[in-house]
Amino acid sequence: MNVFVMVDMEGISGICKAAQVMEGEPYQMGRRLLTQDVNACVEGCLAGGAQKIVVRDAHWQGFNFLFQDLDPRAEYIQGSTARQRIPDIDDFDGLILLGYHAMAGTPEAILEHTMSSKSWQNFWINGVKSGELAIDGGIAGDHGVPVIMVSGDDKCCKEARKFFKDLVTVQVKKGLDVEGGQMLSLDRAHQLIREGAAKACRDYKNSKPYKVKKPVTMRLELVSRGKVPVRRPDVKVIDGRTYEVAARTVEQALNLL
Repeated sequence: MNVFVMVDMEGISGICKAAQVMEGEPYQMGRRLLTQDVNACVEGCLAGGAQKIVVRDAHWQGFNFLFQDLDPRAEYIQGSTARQRIPDIDDFDGLILLGYHAMAGTPEAILEHTMSSKSWQNFWINGVKSGELAIDGGIAGDHGVPVIMVSGDDKCCKEARKFFKDLVTVQVKKGLDVEGGQMLSLDRAHQLIREGAAKACRDYKNSKPYKVKKPVTMRLELVSRGKVPVRRPDVKVIDGRTYEVAARTVEQALNLL
């Protein structure tokens, strides 16, 4: 089977501070932690029978891996992917969301946010409050590809089980605050990631794609006033900080925000 791995950073093993996922000295340690989780995931996918593994660095600008230290048996996407969030997803049998985080506003979730902590306050898909898990699961689901594994803190894993059925969740830490958590050792976390990825790849046919009803309506509440694109004809203004867009697919709607 072929597996696509989307990698974020806030849910990576050992990470709980914003400084670990942004430029600065702690970020260099965060990059090492990220790369180690990726390698554990690749190793597990191969053990579970994956024949092709493509891993996308989906955090920030997409240049977070320590590229020279990555497992050479996978292929890696870095940098911009333009308006295609999960490139060529039709070629894959399953999607892994590695190092993800809970949606904006989730109590005691480590580094919770949705897309942008600076500009996005709340977000809904078809009236259901959602986060990045539902966005990426919905994009894959439009192509018939299921989410087969999610890793992150306990709140992220709980959210994943709400949206997706018959998947593997790997909890590598427990959220205690937005910048605090109870961490597993790296050895234990990597063991769980390897075991989870292997199981997810072995059992991928049991997972069902996350299907969002069409047309897809997305509502976004912004943090700041005066930012709603009120003059766009494809925008429905709800109030001074909130607006809606609609499209045929999850990705098309996302690109309208």
